[in-house]
Amino acid sequence: MKVRIFLCLLIISAKCFSQEKVVTGIVFDKESKDRIASVSVRNTTTGLSVYNNLKGEFKINAQAGDQLVFVRQEYHSDTIKVQSNISLAIYMTRLAIQLKEVTVHDTLQDPDKRLEATKQDFTKIYGSLAYRDFLSTPSSGGAGLSIDAIFNSLSRSGRNAERLQQIIERDYQQNVIDYRFNRTFVGNITGLKGEKLTSFMFRYRPGYYIAKTASDYEFISMIHNNLRRFLKNSRTYSLPPLKSK
Repeated sequence: MKVRIFLCLLIISAKCFSQEKVVTGIVFDKESKDRIASVSVRNTTTGLSVYNNLKGEFKINAQAGDQLVFVRQEYHSDTIKVQSNISLAIYMTRLAIQLKEVTVHDTLQDPDKRLEATKQDFTKIYGSLAYRDFLSTPSSGGAGLSIDAIFNSLSRSGRNAERLQQIIERDYQQNVIDYRFNRTFVGNITGLKGEKLTSFMFRYRPGYYIAKTASDYEFISMIHNNLRRFLKNSRTYSLPPLKSK
């Protein structure tokens, strides 16, 4: 009788011990090798779920044979089977398309090079040449202000030069957008073609500031987010038919 009681207590103790085993580890980004926080770690065997901390570290009750599923937004989920209580290193892969995997730009010339070429064509309204005529050399020596140059700058020709600068600047901003947000690049990212691609690019054409300052990852993420909206509301956002005159 005493032997049976002893065996029962031994079995219960063993079960309690196995249930209290804690598996620890760290979650990393597979590409950058940086630690990832806010990852959901779920033991599908027991149903227990936890989140890792800001350092990417996690700990969860599990035992050999249990399956752990790691989930985080913008990453592929990962599943492993617990083999022992040794600390784990989990590497998660991003969902976003990496820039190096696609053709980024059309055969358009770089906008900055086009702007420099335009400035060469209109040297009188750019750089030092635009202001050099303001200085004159009086007969008494030294540098003075040219009255004729000041008058010309305030005349119609001066106002036209300023207006031309504004036009060139607007064209440059549109070139920056076109260079980055072109059909080849957007088509590769979205998989859209023909009229659907035209409709998408018309509806979600970015502004100059975004096209100029957004990182590659931010720019691609923006396109992905807009694509989800476009597919959800494709009928609403379709281009209206052209009216015949």
